Amino acid sequence: MAPAIVRKAPYKDFLQPALHRRFSSTATILLALSYLQAIFLSGWGSCEYPVPCKLRSSWLTLLDFWTWFPIGPAGIRTLFLFICGLSIIVLRISQYHIGVRASNSTFHAFTKYFFSIQTVETWIFYSFSSTLFAFIYIWAVPETANLGLIAYHSGDRARLNERALFFFCYMAVSAVVQSLFHFHYDEDKIIIDASRRENGDSKSTGDTSATLKNVVSEIPAILSQAVQRALTDILVCFLAYFLFLRSWTWGWALVFLRPFYNLPKTNMLPPGQPADVYLVWRCFSAGFLLYIMWKTANHAFSTFMVKEPLKNGKPLTSESKDPNGSLLSGLKSKKSQIRCFALWELAYIARNDPARRKAIYEDIDRKDGSTWSQIHLLCLDVVKNMEKRIDDYGKPVAVPPPPAAPEEIRNRSSAPLKEDAIFQSKPANKTMRGEVEKALSSVGRHPGHSPVSQLSPSAKKMLRGARDKVLSKEQQEALSSPQIKSQFQTWALKVVSSEPCGGVFRQDFRKRLTAVILGTPYSELSQYVNATEVLSLFLVNSLQEDKFGNVHRDVANVIRAFTTIIAKIEAFKANFPIHWTDIEQKKDTPEVDAVIDALKTGLAQVVAEFEPYSSDLRLSRADIRLAKEAAAKQPRALPEMQQTS
Repeated sequence: MAPAIVRKAPYKDFLQPALHRRFSSTATILLALSYLQAIFLSGWGSCEYPVPCKLRSSWLTLLDFWTWFPIGPAGIRTLFLFICGLSIIVLRISQYHIGVRASNSTFHAFTKYFFSIQTVETWIFYSFSSTLFAFIYIWAVPETANLGLIAYHSGDRARLNERALFFFCYMAVSAVVQSLFHFHYDEDKIIIDASRRENGDSKSTGDTSATLKNVVSEIPAILSQAVQRALTDILVCFLAYFLFLRSWTWGWALVFLRPFYNLPKTNMLPPGQPADVYLVWRCFSAGFLLYIMWKTANHAFSTFMVKEPLKNGKPLTSESKDPNGSLLSGLKSKKSQIRCFALWELAYIARNDPARRKAIYEDIDRKDGSTWSQIHLLCLDVVKNMEKRIDDYGKPVAVPPPPAAPEEIRNRSSAPLKEDAIFQSKPANKTMRGEVEKALSSVGRHPGHSPVSQLSPSAKKMLRGARDKVLSKEQQEALSSPQIKSQFQTWALKVVSSEPCGGVFRQDFRKRLTAVILGTPYSELSQYVNATEVLSLFLVNSLQEDKFGNVHRDVANVIRAFTTIIAKIEAFKANFPIHWTDIEQKKDTPEVDAVIDALKTGLAQVVAEFEPYSSDLRLSRADIRLAKEAAAKQPRALPEMQQTS
């Protein structure tokens, strides 16, 4: 009987359940927040004024059974509020990416990424959340708030309520503003913590309680930003509504509501102004609660998603029937998210799991080679990608020529067409005027050729004489190409130096260098740091744990590769030019420095352990000397990676 074939479960089969658990944790926080907001809104049902505690104190509100009992109006309101926050989580799941968005400047990011389907999706989800929240809020407030779409005046005749239109416009403005902030700050990014402690261990991010404390600690910042943006949206709404949207929204609202209500046939705007102190308070309170929901959803999702790839304190693939095979499938994945989490798990194994390290050393019977040999090649390819980008920088993109179709050569049956004037009865004499006319007429037939270059010496002399008679020397110098370029740069520098508009166009040294070395469209730092640590720690630990002695064959290759990459990155950074719009001219690049520090630390560890065996490893004295020089600089603490939009 043939032995049972063990199925190699792909890495995503273990990663997706972990991500689902993190989604559940985020949803639980949103559900609790929705319940608190539902209780807060329930206290307004019997209030005659917009201040919720005007007629009764907060402790009496809590005694009202139906304001907090989940099975009732509070529970229904909680469900709809939860949908408002859940829609943002769905948006984040569909668009999240590992690493920050790579761009030279804010304007470059706008032109490259703003006009995309992702931006439209962002606006749609925020608009849905804002609209649903607006109806929930109107349902919660008392009738005296006068936020219904239809108002009845004398004679019980229906009238369109402009206060409600202003309120809905405010909620729409909030959705647009939040969508712009979402794009500007690249809220879809997920930053994996690649920082290390002094002893080389990574900071633990797998503890759920610690992650929850991180979310709770951001409550003051969330409240502060919610207040600021709610107030800002009021100012934006006033300008947009009374300058552009009032007549448009009034007319379309009448079009949609006339089939259901007996509204006036005219579209004339009401004489009064809809906004008053009470309406402004209603808008602010609704916007404040909505922004709390949005900010909490985004922050909780980003925080829980970057927990370490662990389950019950062990790597995710520990439950697989073939742990090493599942991990290799993640390292070979074409999706950057899966590949980054697999590298993160492998780095955790290299640091903290001796049993799994030994299993990797001893796993030598695989179709594509031993587990270590595959890990060595995959991680080294990740690190060498930086070297390849440096080598390719500045080179023109090679466009493969289209396959040339075989052309059938035909014999000419007639003379070639003439390009002379067809109405000319006889050949014109080659006068100076005729040559000038011929040169100018050739521009349309031969684009790219300069008309002046086609003139004869006598025609060029006549053209220079006409130029000297019309323009003075000062005017000719002002119109020269270098002079125009210098004047343009002087004017552009004034614009770039202005605040805050100038910062949009500045191409900082940090952003440009990070995009070149860490890659585009997203610069992800952790994969390079983790790949470096995997190679160095597996080599160092192999002296005690690799009983077959297979790892030592790759020591020389890793040492030479690290030495070359460190030298290239440092030389490239030293010679990388500063853009003329970078008025600060700072060369601080914490992301690139973090990669260099990881390479230096790993190289120093490997050289220190294997230098006594250099002759057996076929490492020359020059290799050891160059490696020590490359690893001479002491590693620095990794700063937190910032947004580079």
